[in-house]
Amino acid sequence: MIRQHRSGPRSVRPLIRLVIPALVSIFLAPLIYAQPDTKTPPFNGIAHVALRVKNLASSVDFYEKLGFEQAFDLRKENIPYESFIKINDTQFIELHAAAPTDTSIGFLSLCFEGADLEAIHTDYLNHGLTPTDILKTAAGNLRFIMGGPTQPSGPQIIEYTQYLPGSLHREDEGKHLGPDRIAEKLVAVSLPMTDPASARDFYINQLNFKPIANDPMSMHMPGESGQEIEILPATAGTHARITLESSNLGKAARHLHKEGIFAVKNGATLTVIDPDGNVLLLETR
Repeated sequence: MIRQHRSGPRSVRPLIRLVIPALVSIFLAPLIYAQPDTKTPPFNGIAHVALRVKNLASSVDFYEKLGFEQAFDLRKENIPYESFIKINDTQFIELHAAAPTDTSIGFLSLCFEGADLEAIHTDYLNHGLTPTDILKTAAGNLRFIMGGPTQPSGPQIIEYTQYLPGSLHREDEGKHLGPDRIAEKLVAVSLPMTDPASARDFYINQLNFKPIANDPMSMHMPGESGQEIEILPATAGTHARITLESSNLGKAARHLHKEGIFAVKNGATLTVIDPDGNVLLLETR
């Protein structure tokens, strides 16, 4: 009996076995293998640096001599206890009056502005972090707080805020932007840490900050602001070190000289020290 060769079905089977997986990989793989986006929600940038000062009125006067203006203050029994010095519509230096029991003067806390505070808060919880609940502040914005690495003065206080319509910050938009202010933007904050390597790991691995090439202890925050934090050794002390961007260093230098404020010029940087020892670095970027 002669067996007939059935060329049709059997000859195409190897081809089918090759084609079907290829089609699956092209059309279905993106659905099968897609992973949820675990990227940290973006920050708009640095909202403020808070400083604890020995004499609130004297500190306000000093910063006003730098061309900055007080946007508003918070009071108890009509006595100011916190002043908001305006750099631009979204960035401030907060001056907090020291209480008699306070043992540390200088850097108090750093605050990031969130594009979506609820999303950042949820992301942190999903990553095993322990932020506080989101609450409304006396100024009318949303805020939560989280403990960070240990600084010379104790555990770091990291604040997160989202500006809300009707808040004191929003109501001050376009106001108190002194034409003579020596800088227009807060671009970086340096943070002394007792264990710089561990602090760096915390910011990169827990908070998704991005390391900067050729500068291992500086990092960009999540988002497109380009703003940075820098980790310093504990020997840098408890005072703040803030970098501000100035559009005209020559004009800034002349203004400081006119106001009798001593400034040190080092290359393309002007350094000013406030009454409590906090360092302001002025740069053109």
